Amino acid sequence: MSLGHVCVDVYQGAVAALVPFFVAERAYSYAAASGVVLAASLLSSVVQPLFGALTDRRPMPWLLPLSALTGGAGVALSGVTDSYTLTLAMVAVSGIGVAAYHPEAARAARAASRGSHTAMGWFSLGGNVGFALAPLLVAAVIATGGLGASPFLLAPAVVGAALCAAAVRSAAGHGRATAEGEGVGSDDWPSFLRLSGAIMCRSIVFVGLSAFVSLYVRQRTGGGEVAGTAALCVLYAGGAVGTAAGGRLAERYGRLTVVRRAYVLSVLAVAGLVLVPGPAVYLFVALTSAGLYVPFSLHVTLGQDYLPRRVGTASGVTLGLAVSVGGLAAPAIGALADATSLRTALVPLVALPALGRLLLCGLREPVPPGRAAASPDPSGRRPRAASA
Repeated sequence: MSLGHVCVDVYQGAVAALVPFFVAERAYSYAAASGVVLAASLLSSVVQPLFGALTDRRPMPWLLPLSALTGGAGVALSGVTDSYTLTLAMVAVSGIGVAAYHPEAARAARAASRGSHTAMGWFSLGGNVGFALAPLLVAAVIATGGLGASPFLLAPAVVGAALCAAAVRSAAGHGRATAEGEGVGSDDWPSFLRLSGAIMCRSIVFVGLSAFVSLYVRQRTGGGEVAGTAALCVLYAGGAVGTAAGGRLAERYGRLTVVRRAYVLSVLAVAGLVLVPGPAVYLFVALTSAGLYVPFSLHVTLGQDYLPRRVGTASGVTLGLAVSVGGLAAPAIGALADATSLRTALVPLVALPALGRLLLCGLREPVPPGRAAASPDPSGRRPRAASA
C-alpha cells in the first residue's frame, strides 16, 4: 500500500513541478500557472467526499489500480497540447483519479495497520516520497524532451496500478477487509470539523509553496532551474522524513501534542522562508517541510477516530479534500503576485499555521474504538498497560 501510494502521489507533486515549465515554455502568467494547480484541486475537492461516502457503504478495492492509472494519464497528457483549456482538463482528470484513490486507500491501510500510528505513518510516508520524487521525475523528462515528452510520465501510474492490485489480492487472501473498531463508537463532528479547518490552513500553505517556491527561490538566490528544483525537492523530501517521525513522536508524546507543536514550528519556518534572503532560504524550506509534514499522518488517524462510523468520509476529507482545498487559494496567490510581487503574495501564508493552531485549542484526544477502555491522560499520550 505504501509503495502504491508513492506512485499515485507523484502526480500530486508533478502538477506543481510542471508549473515552472509552463511559465518558461508557454509564457503563462503567475495567475495562469496557478490556474493549473486549481484545475488539479477543484474537481478533486468536490468529488473526494463522494468517494469517501461510497467507501463507507462498501469497500471498493478495484478502485485503487483504476484511480492510479487515471491520475497518471491526466498528467501524462497535460503537455501534449498547446491549448490552455485542454491542459486544464487533463490536469483535472488527474485530480479526479487522485481523489478516487485516497479514501479507499486510507481505509485499506487502516485495516492493514490495525490502527497503529506508526504503520499509518509509513503509509502516509509513501505519498510524501511520491511528492518528493515528482520534481526529479518531471525535471528528468521535461527538461530533456520539453512538455511534449509528458506521456513518459505515465510510467509510475502503471507501476502503481500493479502494486495496488497486488495489495488488494494480498488483503483478500488474508481476509483483512475491516479495520479494528471500524463502524463502532460515536462520531464527534465538532472536533472533526475543527481539525479539518486546521488541515485546510496547512493545505493552503503547502499548495501555495508547492506552486511558487521554485520560482521564489530562483529570485531570492539568483539561481536557475536547478536552484528552483532543489528547493521543491527539499520541501517534499523533508516531508518524507517528517511523516515517518510524526508517527513515532505520537506514540511517545500523543498525537495532539505533536500536531500543535508542529503548527507552531510552521509559523516560524514560513516566516523565515519568506523574509530571510540568500541561500539560508533552503534551511527554512526544510524547517517548513518538517512543520507541515510531521502532523500529516496524525491528521488522518485523528480524523478517523473522531468519525469511527465514517472512516471513508474521514479519510477522504483529512487525506484528500482538506489537502486539495489549498489549490483553491492558488489563483489568489498568483493574482496577488502579478499585481505586486511573489514575495508579497507569500507573506499571508505566515498567518495560516497560527490560525490552524488556534483551531486545535481545546481538542481532546479521541479514544480509538476497539482499544482498551482506559482513557488517555490529559497530554493525549497512549495509555500504558498496567503492570502485573
